[in-house]
Amino acid sequence: MNHSNTSRLTDRKRTLIFLNLVVSGIATSILSTAMTTALPNVVEYFNVSTSIGQWVTSGYSLAMGMVLPLTAFLITRFPTKRLYMSGIGCFIIGILLSILGRSFALMMAGRILQACGNGVLMSAAQVIILTMYPIEKKGAMMGTYGLATTAAPIVAPTLAGLMIDAFGWKSIFYLVLIIMIFSFAISSFAFEDVLELQDKKFDMLSFAESILAFGGITLGIGNISSYGLISVQAGLPLLIGIVVCTFFIGRQCGLDTPFLDVRILGNKNYAVSVIASMVLYLVMMGSSVMMPLYVQSVMGYSAVVSGLVTLPGSLATAVVSPFAGRMYDKMGIKKLFVIGSAALVISNIGMSFITMETPLWVAASLNVIRNLSIGSLMMPLLTWGTGNVDLKKVADASSLLTSFRTIAGSIGSAVFVGIMTTVSAASADSYGDNALMHGMNVSFLWMTAGAVVLLAISIFGVESHLKPYSP
Repeated sequence: MNHSNTSRLTDRKRTLIFLNLVVSGIATSILSTAMTTALPNVVEYFNVSTSIGQWVTSGYSLAMGMVLPLTAFLITRFPTKRLYMSGIGCFIIGILLSILGRSFALMMAGRILQACGNGVLMSAAQVIILTMYPIEKKGAMMGTYGLATTAAPIVAPTLAGLMIDAFGWKSIFYLVLIIMIFSFAISSFAFEDVLELQDKKFDMLSFAESILAFGGITLGIGNISSYGLISVQAGLPLLIGIVVCTFFIGRQCGLDTPFLDVRILGNKNYAVSVIASMVLYLVMMGSSVMMPLYVQSVMGYSAVVSGLVTLPGSLATAVVSPFAGRMYDKMGIKKLFVIGSAALVISNIGMSFITMETPLWVAASLNVIRNLSIGSLMMPLLTWGTGNVDLKKVADASSLLTSFRTIAGSIGSAVFVGIMTTVSAASADSYGDNALMHGMNVSFLWMTAGAVVLLAISIFGVESHLKPYSP
């Protein structure tokens, strides 16, 4: 820990910084998923096709995937306060562009700025919390911060649906704008430069490679559901991304001071946390997209009903996140990991057996179990993983893990919807009106397979005696 900077922090100052991280984190995370609900309204407002309009969400994910590798360099190179306030400023400019923009191109420019701001804020916040607090409090504080990164994106579609019906789609941006302006004002006097700076040189080639690698993979995966894997739109960027990624990794391993230190993946516990987080995000993003499709497209209910069905699960995530952090602090990762993974298996296998006659409350209950699992695993896995690397490498560890799980989330969103669409089309003759439901069942069955992989990792990939790591 950077004692020279963190030891002089008073408890009041530390709490103010933490609260600001949580508030701004919740606001930025809301906009990462709220636009899925607003998509039909945005398409109508700008008079564009749905395939173009979906870039409001997929373009955001793409920009996030491209900017996250850069955040490790920024966090270690620029003073904490200036960097964090710049991230908020970038996000605010992006919101204003999205609100005031008269064309879809300006709307998209705003979304890209929001994604860049969010990438900096999210990575910086995780490193700040892991640096500011002693080992025995890391889990609890990261669990509470999990409200922002885990609960807010899940609550957002519900909140967005209600706000769009009442005030129109731009009201979501106005709400977040007010919160972020408030956060910017608080940051100006609450923040301190708590992170130790390192004398890193900006490596332009590594940066360009990271953009092509992470951007290409994210874009390619995002286009699979629309164009298929064997297509120019999906296959080409995916191929470029994978090829450049191998060059990027090779270059980082050969540099004395890497742009993004991928060598930390040689740490077994950190590598396990990265793989587990990716599988968790894969299933989480898949189910978060599938649940509204189930309620609206399969069962034929409105967006408001869809929001109400997913709301109890969202609240469950919000409630369990802080407790999961405290449980991690007390008993380590093993038991928490096994229980959470088992709950994820149960919830997904349950969804693979529901029918058109199954009451909505059954799906809502299974969604609660799923979200309890996600809330209990998301931040403890990150805390445990980053806690197993050297403190000077925490920025790299956090950025790398967040980058990989963001890409995995994109895969989940694309693949599971693709499975549902393909299966329902193929079974239209044999299943008739139930073809969509059958497609959804099969999609959740594949999510169950992902959850079983996660359970296997928790049983065989983590040593039972492991407690939270203390350097």
